[in-house]
Amino acid sequence: MKITVLHGQSHRGSTYHLARFLCEQLGGEVTEFFLPRDFGAFCVGCTRCFTQSETLCPHARALAPITRALDEADVIILASPVYVYHVTGPMKALLDHYGWRWMLHRPQESMFTKQAVCLSTAAGAGTRQTNRDLAHSTFFWGVGRTYRYGVNVRSTSWQGVDPRRRERIQAGLTALARKITRRVGKVRPGWRTKGFFYLVRRLQKGEWNQADRAYWQEKGWDGGVRPWR
Repeated sequence: MKITVLHGQSHRGSTYHLARFLCEQLGGEVTEFFLPRDFGAFCVGCTRCFTQSETLCPHARALAPITRALDEADVIILASPVYVYHVTGPMKALLDHYGWRWMLHRPQESMFTKQAVCLSTAAGAGTRQTNRDLAHSTFFWGVGRTYRYGVNVRSTSWQGVDPRRRERIQAGLTALARKITRRVGKVRPGWRTKGFFYLVRRLQKGEWNQADRAYWQEKGWDGGVRPWR
């Protein structure tokens, strides 16, 4: 099993420790990226990724290792602490760079059989909103199954988390890891993802972005081919 983790911060706080614990329970080969250390550029809104090619993004070279790791992973973990009820700025900046990968444009076909975890922690509230931010991207990327795990740790540091709360968190992550492991290699997208795919398929047959339309035609998705088995 290959796991790719995108950390929405470069420090190793509660969110980091939860992501690492989940990785340990899953086993396998782990590739991690820390933001903004490993990618900190902001999208400049040039739209060339949409209208021409993602290779023309001014940050394409820096983004390439992350894209490659996402494509090779069986499980993707998006981990972000809560910042003012949403994801961190560096995480948002990274996800902005993958708009061209949304189903409306040019999704990567392997995403439809992957699993993803949206993981967040907060000293107080806000994990639901933060996980929703993350899950927007995994849904529109076409990820076959997405899990959300958010927890109020009631501390600004992992060391300060009550030991009994830690145990409950670890028990929850262990159960989640078992669920993910059972489904590796068996994932198919749900009705909501398929429904959106078919809606976009109809759009691609009309007057649409030529770069996107050519991509769908090359994949055969405007005909009888589907990106899932």
